[in-house]
Amino acid sequence: MNASPEHQRILLDVADLDRRLQQAEHRRSTPPQGPRINELAKARQEQLRDLTVLTGTRDDIRTELTRLESDVRVTEQRRTRDTDRLAAATNPKDAQALEHELASLARRVSDLEDTQLGVMARLEEAEAAVAAQQALIDTTTAEGTDLTAQAKAQVAAAATEIEQLTRDREAIAAEIPADLLAEYTRRASRGIGVGLLRRGTCEGCRMMLSGTHLNEIRRAAADDVVSCPECGAILVRTDESGL
Repeated sequence: MNASPEHQRILLDVADLDRRLQQAEHRRSTPPQGPRINELAKARQEQLRDLTVLTGTRDDIRTELTRLESDVRVTEQRRTRDTDRLAAATNPKDAQALEHELASLARRVSDLEDTQLGVMARLEEAEAAVAAQQALIDTTTAEGTDLTAQAKAQVAAAATEIEQLTRDREAIAAEIPADLLAEYTRRASRGIGVGLLRRGTCEGCRMMLSGTHLNEIRRAAADDVVSCPECGAILVRTDESGL
């Protein structure tokens, strides 16, 4: 294949744009925040499960406290009723029975109130645990939201860059003969499409060519499309090639 040296050099610009397009596409498809966002999403699910357990424990304690408060009210009502009955009692035996029951109710209220204090302490601890867990979830959510916003901004920036690079590539590629561009595309699809020959080294694969290969390239016409014997890329020759 033959192509002017100028057209061959333009392939280097196309290859550079293709490299930048690949990098931009990578940034668009895999923003660096992705792994951390996934970690946070998993952590948040676990934290929510823990919150569900803690909330259930707190609610059970609240139910227990409500029951105790109800028992205290009922017992106090019985004490009030018996106190009124004792005040109106005329039979000594009835009065004695009422006094015994009032004493029993007093002990019952005391026991209930002691239990109530213990449950209230447990409830305070449970509510603190729920609040702490919710704060942890809020922190995780905030970090995830911030990273997601950063990722979206980066994806949008990469998409804009891809659009610009694509336009630039189309404009530059339009200057290259179709057969040369097709040959570059074919080789690039398999590995390295084009490389600059600089001081006897292919910059596509970074391999130094042997003296035999360099002599073959020296004998080639300026418009011959020569290849790197190592990577198969089109070798672009310039004054820096060392020929």
